[in-house]
Amino acid sequence: MRRALIGSLALSLGAAPVGVFLMLRRMSLAGDAMAHAILPGAAAGFLVAGLSLPAMTIGGLIAGVAVAVAAGLVTRATALKEDAALAAFYLLSLALGVTLVSLKGSNVDLLHVLFGSVLALDDDALYLLAGVSSLTLVTLAALYRPLVLECVDPGFLGSVSRAGGPVHLVFLGLVVLNLVAGFQALGTLLSVGVMMLPAASAAFWSRRLEGMFAAAVAVGMISSIAGLLGSYHSGVPTGPAIILAAGILYLGSIAFGPAGGLVWRLVPARRHRTA
Repeated sequence: MRRALIGSLALSLGAAPVGVFLMLRRMSLAGDAMAHAILPGAAAGFLVAGLSLPAMTIGGLIAGVAVAVAAGLVTRATALKEDAALAAFYLLSLALGVTLVSLKGSNVDLLHVLFGSVLALDDDALYLLAGVSSLTLVTLAALYRPLVLECVDPGFLGSVSRAGGPVHLVFLGLVVLNLVAGFQALGTLLSVGVMMLPAASAAFWSRRLEGMFAAAVAVGMISSIAGLLGSYHSGVPTGPAIILAAGILYLGSIAFGPAGGLVWRLVPARRHRTA
C-alpha cells in the first residue's frame, strides 16, 4: 500500500499538468488514443522478456512515439484529420497488442497489461514514476511560455518563433512518457484516466492556468488516496478504484465548482428573478 501510494502520488504530480495542456489544446481524446497506442510495444516487450519493466517500458515508449509520428505524417500527407488518424491507429494498436499478449501469456497476463497492478509496484517502477514526474515538471517549466502561446494562439507563435513544431513534438513526447509510466501502475486502459479526469475537474475550480495546475494535481492525489483506501476496505481492484474516485470528484466539480459549476450558475439566475 505504501508503494502504491507513493507511485500514485508521483504519477498524479506529473500527469495531471500534462492533462491540463491536452484539455486546453482540445486533444483530450488524443491522449486516450495514445494510451492505447503503447500497447503493441508493451506486448512486444512482454513476448521477449515476460513481465519485465525495462522491456515493456522501452517497447511502449517506442510504440507510442511511432504512432504519434505516423498519425502526424498521415494528417500532413492526406486529407484525413488528426483525430481520425489517431482513432484508426488506436484501434489497430489495441487489437495488435491484445493479440500479441494472447500469443504467449494467459488471461491474467492480459489483465495485468490492460488494467495494471498498482499494488505490485517495485523499486524500479517507483524510480521510473518519480523520474518521469520530475522530468515532466522540469520540461513544462522550461517550455511554459511557448506551450501556453500554442494553446492560446498558435498562429501568433508561428509568426514570432519557429519553436512551435519542436515544442509540439516535445509535448507529445511528454504525453507518451507519462502514459508509459502510468501503464506500469494502471495499465493501458486506465492510465489516461489519472491524466484527463483531474484536468477536466480542474477546469471547474479555476479560470487561471496556475490554479488549474494546482487543482488538477490536488484532484489526482486525493483520488489516489481515496481509491487506495476504498480498495483496501471494500476489496475492489485498486486501479479502477482510483479512477472511480477521480470520476466522483469530476462529477462533484461539475456540480459545485466555482468556475462554471451548475450550482454557481443557478444562484445568480435565482437572484435575478427575485429582484
